[in-house]
Amino acid sequence: MRRRRITKRELTPDVKFNSELVARLINMLMRCGKKSVAQKIVYGAFDIVSSKKKDMEPLEVFIQAVENVKPKLEVKSRRVGGATYQVPLEVPADRQIALAIRWIVTYSQGKKGRSMMDALASEILEAFDNTGASVKKKDDTHKMAQANKAFAHYRW
Repeated sequence: MRRRRITKRELTPDVKFNSELVARLINMLMRCGKKSVAQKIVYGAFDIVSSKKKDMEPLEVFIQAVENVKPKLEVKSRRVGGATYQVPLEVPADRQIALAIRWIVTYSQGKKGRSMMDALASEILEAFDNTGASVKKKDDTHKMAQANKAFAHYRW
């Protein structure tokens, strides 16, 4: 192995929901160390989610949305001889969560003409309903892995 394994830092749960998953969302959303701004956006988005889904807790909706976006497979480039192959690999659990949250945040930021609070809330609701850009990204990733199944024997 070329490099040593990185030790995972402990993540303190967020203040309102006491959830590490929400803390990861806040950290992913944060720009230039402005955590309080990121917290306002996330908690505001959760308020919007709770007003739209009255029968459910916003944390439950978010957890289900992340579950719906988590990819099981992804492709990694491997050089074998002179050729580069897209080799399908199973995604570790921690990376699944990181990718899901990253995609939700990225596609929320891509929604122009509305506040980040509204965009994040709508992306969470769409992911909860198994629609939206982040779920499409997961499906595309799975399709890519499926298409390159023939190169699975190159994984190591």
